[in-house]
Amino acid sequence: MTSLHTTRVRRRGLGAVVAAAGLLAALFTAAPASATPDPGDAPVTGSVSREARDAARAAVAAGDIPGQDQIVHSPNLRHLTNVPKGALKGVNSDLAFQGRYAYAGNYDGFVIYDISRPSAPKVVSEVLCPGGQNDISVSGDLLFLSTDSSRSDNSCNSTSQPATEKSSWEGIKVFDISDKRNPKYVAAVETACGSHTHTLVPGDRDIYLYVSSYSPSEAFPDCQPPHDGISVVKVPRKHPERSALVGFPVLFPDGGNPGAPTNPGVSKTTGCHDITVFPSKKIAAGACMGDGIIFDISRPEKPRVIDRVQDNVNFAFWHSATFNERGDKVVFTDELGGGVGATCNAATGPTRGADGIYDLKGRGDHRKLVFRSYFKIDRHQADTENCVAHNGSLIPVGGGRDIMVQAWYQGGVSVWDFTDSTRPKEIGYFERGPLSTDTLITGGSWSAYYYNGHIYSNDIAKGLDVLRIDDRRTDSARWVWMDRLNVQTQPDYR
Repeated sequence: MTSLHTTRVRRRGLGAVVAAAGLLAALFTAAPASATPDPGDAPVTGSVSREARDAARAAVAAGDIPGQDQIVHSPNLRHLTNVPKGALKGVNSDLAFQGRYAYAGNYDGFVIYDISRPSAPKVVSEVLCPGGQNDISVSGDLLFLSTDSSRSDNSCNSTSQPATEKSSWEGIKVFDISDKRNPKYVAAVETACGSHTHTLVPGDRDIYLYVSSYSPSEAFPDCQPPHDGISVVKVPRKHPERSALVGFPVLFPDGGNPGAPTNPGVSKTTGCHDITVFPSKKIAAGACMGDGIIFDISRPEKPRVIDRVQDNVNFAFWHSATFNERGDKVVFTDELGGGVGATCNAATGPTRGADGIYDLKGRGDHRKLVFRSYFKIDRHQADTENCVAHNGSLIPVGGGRDIMVQAWYQGGVSVWDFTDSTRPKEIGYFERGPLSTDTLITGGSWSAYYYNGHIYSNDIAKGLDVLRIDDRRTDSARWVWMDRLNVQTQPDYR
């Protein structure tokens, strides 16, 4: 655990950093957005202007931002521990939980942690299986990994290979984790355009996976346009080796958002980035590049769109979605700049690279998404820090409150309240200072989720962080105990 550990309230301005604005900030706010990858697929370093470097150093000296690697947090959050990376040196990605174990994706494979003592997690096993971004979920004795990087074959010994070659492979991998110390690879299913993320839809005998992918090309034999839907994979619980693709439902028969030049700065919809299902309510929310959608999943193999919205002013790339506990609100995130840009600054502003909060009104097929407000952390970051809204989960509080925890890359971890859809507010935070004040280095919290009394953050560069929140507004969540959590499969907490 680092010794640079401070509890204080961050200043909201950045002084010289705001004045400089930074070349990278300008790049990501002015240029039309394309189907930008998540940060593991992008260069991990980038140059910034001398003015931006000077501004970052000045901000550290003035106390406007933390020093390099210095930890700061609000008084209601405590940093319990950090588990640095072990054998897997790639980019850390998503998290899943089951029982006393946490499962952490990494572009080189995945790690299983024993979190029976949250203040002292232990590494149980590390599985080498390269294939970004290794988005991860678990169900019983099965673990699923998404491969969205073109590989020479479907094995864990594969190498990178151009998507222009027909023999290249991308898709879903299935592991047996009944022995946590020795997971076994049991199946693979190739899916069109790979599997950037996947969402587990539970069933009695079968598990369904909604596979999100995007960016087709005429040059890619296995990823042809228009790619206007999602892949559905069926996994028989008792015979996972029989996992198979069972459909490709079209969600955008009209092609979806056309993107630029019709809508400058907005991604063209060529698939979905992420989907959250709410099984008990038989609905799902999809974040699909240029569109946000609600669809009916009462027939898991044939999801059906109910409503669709666009935001061609402030959203560049619809990235992920979270329902509130009652299922009458949805938080969509905009991953402006693909996770590698410095967008938490005055130049970008408070409504881009943010969360969009929508109320879900009506019943059945008449349900509609109604926009209410944006939320973005107002703790400005240096132009050497990649920062934008990313993965988060609800904190299962009672009393009708809606509170979630969310990762913001080098913006850290934010706890925020959206009980009033029109007036969201941050109530707690944790962050480190910039990895560098000279260069934009990709890092920070990829996923930050609440599970059984603690917040777990998978930091791209630093490893697993464990936090504890002590706040009267979230205390009731301690009484909610889960036996599993795949965040994109939203549970009924009560």
